[in-house]
Amino acid sequence: MPSPAPVVPLRYVDIGARGPEDVVADADGRVLTGVEDGRILRLDGLADPTATRVETLAETGGRPLGLELLPGDALLVCDAERGLLRADLTDGTVRVLADSVAGEPLRFCSNAVALPDGSVCFTVSSRRYPLKRWIGEVVEQTGTGQLLRLEPGSDRPEVLLDSLQFANGLTVSRDGSFLVVAETSACRLTRYWLTGPRAGQHEPLVEHLPGMPDNIWRADPDGPFWVALAGPRVPALDLLHRAPDAVRRAAARTAVHVPVCPPAAAGVLAVDDDGDVVHHLTHRRSGFRMITSVCQVGDLLILGSIQERGVAVCAAPAPK
Repeated sequence: MPSPAPVVPLRYVDIGARGPEDVVADADGRVLTGVEDGRILRLDGLADPTATRVETLAETGGRPLGLELLPGDALLVCDAERGLLRADLTDGTVRVLADSVAGEPLRFCSNAVALPDGSVCFTVSSRRYPLKRWIGEVVEQTGTGQLLRLEPGSDRPEVLLDSLQFANGLTVSRDGSFLVVAETSACRLTRYWLTGPRAGQHEPLVEHLPGMPDNIWRADPDGPFWVALAGPRVPALDLLHRAPDAVRRAAARTAVHVPVCPPAAAGVLAVDDDGDVVHHLTHRRSGFRMITSVCQVGDLLILGSIQERGVAVCAAPAPK
């Protein structure tokens, strides 16, 4: 892992809503995000905070997390309460694509990608803890996260991978041969092969990350993908994850009743398909806490947070 880049200054933009958990950029450089009250927002003009415009496009009736733009002015939405949704951005209608898997309600749906064949792959962070008690999953490390696939025309997802540690961000490789899944509490990126002689197999792509990976976004089909780091590694947590199951369960029971105070540190990574870290940007003593997403608009990076009432903006590094 290379040394961190020099600290980058952040500029904050209040959007008047709490928890823009995922941020994705459209072809016109506008940023879409889902917030705590269930709305899908479009942010325009983020380069100038005084001119930023916030528009409501749809309401999910739940808690939107990961987003994926689709052709035809539509949006895939991973809703932590309602499952996998499709929102029409022209009229605001929202349709449920899948709300159960193997007979269980689909809860804590986290991030999705659309594949060229029309199928959708998406993650479930935990089958034990809901979003409001996410810290319990990080502490206990239940290994109940999943990678799922929904075929066109079906409402029954199939399980591609099970036993993931807080499955979160997701992207597809440049050539479409594999998926990259962020395992937040394991501080690693996992590769799942879609095609070729290893199809259906998985392996670590990057281990021992300097922080907990959250959402993933690819700015350029031919370039690296960006990974948000929701928080730095915590040595005490690494030690706890090696403890017996009963110890971790007891710690999680306590953790879910204690207010979470994210550290004052911000970080994002750019990673290529070989697993090499191209950029590592940090901001210490940051007033913008718990970065859960990052996307690029021109020469700017836009950072989202499940904690904050706005987004942060910083300069994107020059390509390497």
